Amino acid sequence: MKRATRRRSSVWDCFEQEGKVVRCMKCDATLKYCGGATSTMMSHMSRHHASTAPLDEDEKPVICRVQSLEEESTANSEIMQVAIMSPNINIMNANPTERDCGVKRRPKRSSVWDIFVRVDDEVHCTMCDTKLKYRSSTTNMMYHIKNNHQGTASPTRGINKGSSSSMPNDGVSVAAHTEVTELISRMIEKDMLPISLLRGDGFRELLAYTVHTYKMPSAEDIVRLIEGHFREKAEELRVQLGKVEKVSLTADFWTALPFQRYVTVSCSFITEDWQGRSVVLQTHKLSSDSHTSADSVTERLFNTVETWGIDGKVTACVHNDTQGILFTHECPPVTWDYATCFATTLQLAVSVGLSEDLVRIIVSAGKLVKHFNHNLQACEALEQKQVHMCLPQHKLIQSSKARWDTICDMFERLLEQRWPIKAVLSDRTITNRQEAQMLEIEDDCWQIIENFTPVLATLKWATTVISAETEVSISNIYPITFSLIQTHLVPKENDVEQVSEFKLKVQKLLQNHMEVDSNGLASKPALIAAMLDPRHKHLSFLTPTGRLSAKVKLHELVAKLDVMTTTVGLKDEHQEILVTPDISQEAAMPSQLRSDTKNTMMLLLGDNYSSSYATDSEAQVDYYLRDIAPSLDINPLDWWKVNGPRFPKLATLARHYLCVPGVSLPSLLSESGQTFAKMRTRLAPEHVDMMIFVNRNA
Repeated sequence: MKRATRRRSSVWDCFEQEGKVVRCMKCDATLKYCGGATSTMMSHMSRHHASTAPLDEDEKPVICRVQSLEEESTANSEIMQVAIMSPNINIMNANPTERDCGVKRRPKRSSVWDIFVRVDDEVHCTMCDTKLKYRSSTTNMMYHIKNNHQGTASPTRGINKGSSSSMPNDGVSVAAHTEVTELISRMIEKDMLPISLLRGDGFRELLAYTVHTYKMPSAEDIVRLIEGHFREKAEELRVQLGKVEKVSLTADFWTALPFQRYVTVSCSFITEDWQGRSVVLQTHKLSSDSHTSADSVTERLFNTVETWGIDGKVTACVHNDTQGILFTHECPPVTWDYATCFATTLQLAVSVGLSEDLVRIIVSAGKLVKHFNHNLQACEALEQKQVHMCLPQHKLIQSSKARWDTICDMFERLLEQRWPIKAVLSDRTITNRQEAQMLEIEDDCWQIIENFTPVLATLKWATTVISAETEVSISNIYPITFSLIQTHLVPKENDVEQVSEFKLKVQKLLQNHMEVDSNGLASKPALIAAMLDPRHKHLSFLTPTGRLSAKVKLHELVAKLDVMTTTVGLKDEHQEILVTPDISQEAAMPSQLRSDTKNTMMLLLGDNYSSSYATDSEAQVDYYLRDIAPSLDINPLDWWKVNGPRFPKLATLARHYLCVPGVSLPSLLSESGQTFAKMRTRLAPEHVDMMIFVNRNA
């Protein structure tokens, strides 16, 4: 049979050959070219230039091997025929003889469809019932199979071939454009990156290399995506706040460079199932003028409360304002109480308590640590001395000016490694005499460090407990404060002069700032929370007069709660009052019921006889205070979740006050808290509110 003449494909109207590659004249893309095949060029045109793609791809001659019917019985020879495939013929639907005779071509159906089933605009995984969006791309499905069903797909279909680290190649080399853009926006939200990152050449080069043919979105596109996430989260939060009875606010004042001052307003509350939750509401930029800020901060708090629909629900506001902005006479009165961040109070107390001698020792210790951390020879020698002396191979810790607790860490590590340090400094092959004299800490200074470190460690533990993000913290403030004042900060006989002086200064400052001797102590939110915390309700740290005042205050709060009760609630209260029923009702009761002793007692004494004592307001408080206090290691919210029905009015008050945090920034001493504090300083003023909101409410 005569071979048909091969016609030139129309794809060459868009490509030109350059050796072993072809170049697209529309986008300058280069593709490999070998064997005269134009399928890669046709695929490129249909994928990237669909509007101008050639339409005659299916008209190319396809060589088929068919048997000659005349010679089938004898020689069974084969001849070559050339057939022009019509566009309306579907090879996949042809009979087996016709399908098998064609030249082997790349299958059009992706192997992921062996595992996924398409339903409308979604695809469902038949192995785990996961649902994914489908936008004419199989990349999402490939990633899902690789990450969740590694090794389960058939190796002959091309999935999971080779090493597990290589991505499957099934005709789609990158994720869909919208999916990659979504991931970029999520990355910026999670890491609190500035939007200007998108304009960086390095980031663009990275995406161009890893995600081929991806078109970088503009900064405005990413901002619109993040704004969409912001609106979604805000709507969800607004609905949740509408169901909450009481909340507390935190006003966190912070500064970003260059000299940008902000206040981030957060909100804490307790859910119906007694789970504590904290969310960010808004971040406001403050004026650099202190007088202007004094007039506007309280107004901004009011605006935030009104915007989020929590007006009348705020119990207290915790702040780290050290400049007295919230207490100026010009500020309008508020309906909530103010409480100072306990970590800020301790920071101020430690700073005031440090004398010149202690500061000099801290500076000397910092120089010593810096020498060993930056001198490689000294560092290696220290490690050898640690091995010889059977001490832990720990590196020295450098203190930070921004965090006083790092002074405690530095001193503890120096005391642990004191003798290896001395051995290195006395070795003249490692440290010369002049350096040793400058770095050596005198023995009396070592004694001060040894005496001073336990005091700092106690203060650090106190800050750590109050800064715990997942625990109730405000109820611990006054028990810890009185413990510090009455026990840990009392000078001892073996204390050196500098340490005794430090203890007295910190003790005095805590007494003044926490108002421990004030007549209004019983009205402080932190003390009320301590009474509503079953671990501290006995208030053993107070004097008998102080405990009596606190008890009277708790009775007042319960009585006020009764006044605010709705009409239905008042009717229920009247029904709970102990009333001796009319015995004449017994005649109406069946004889079988009259013979029942239990039911007869209920008839005589009333259905609410057993519960009337606990439901009465005053009796409820007394019964709660006389109840056995649980151990200190329990979570008070878990206790109220179980015992709330026994003390319904006190449980309501517990929701109001135990939601107040002890610090303005949770986990202030944790690595995550410090990282967040650093990350937010690099945000642009126009995006700082939105970025902090989506990051902290993720």
